[in-house]
Amino acid sequence: MNALVKLEILRALRNKKFLFFTVLYPAALFLMIGGTQSGDTPALGGRLPLAAYYMVAMASFGALTAVLMGNSERIAKERAQGWVRQLRLTALPGRGYVLAKVASAAVVSLPSIVVVFVVAAVTKGIRLEAWQWAALTGVIWAGSLVFAALGVAIGYLVSGDTARPVTMIVYFALSLLGGLWMPTAVYPEWLQSLAAWLPTHAYAALGQAIELGSAPHASDVALLAAYFLLFAGGAAWLYRKDTLKA
Repeated sequence: MNALVKLEILRALRNKKFLFFTVLYPAALFLMIGGTQSGDTPALGGRLPLAAYYMVAMASFGALTAVLMGNSERIAKERAQGWVRQLRLTALPGRGYVLAKVASAAVVSLPSIVVVFVVAAVTKGIRLEAWQWAALTGVIWAGSLVFAALGVAIGYLVSGDTARPVTMIVYFALSLLGGLWMPTAVYPEWLQSLAAWLPTHAYAALGQAIELGSAPHASDVALLAAYFLLFAGGAAWLYRKDTLKA
């Protein structure tokens, strides 16, 4: 399995278009959206500068992009091309293929988080304690595994031709409605109630809590854990279903 993980990482690092959208694109979005805000423009009821809010939002968005877009379309295409069927003929267990996909996506997502943090610190002068930077990196990176599992599930759910449009719909809906593009406080009340149950809302809330100097809320952690079990369980079921078809 280690060989497959290395292969997946090398494939991702050689894909310049993929690297642009996962590593540089979120930082560019931060400059276009959060970078235009003054340092004291408040968010979250005035408790957090808007630039700091968008720093966490865009770092989370970048990690989500890496693991969701990277997994879903690639898996769907590999199924169509027969690559997954060939791997089943080897000694690699089924879970090894899924874990290799998740691990390679997680490795690529880390630079996107770090680049956004560096750009935010340099351009907007955002200053946090050392433990906050470390904790932010850790929770955003770990939280991205939820969407890595979702990417695997989508890859086994749709065909190679429909993987991109389906993933894009899910990707933008979760990003927009979950508050990664703008604070959900500006939404109508009914939409705020819906957003509170989305994984992206809880995902961004982890980092926002740390920026405010506190631990992530247990409710957000529990919601993400529930979504991870749902997505991972769905991916495992779809994998077994796909195996029976093959």
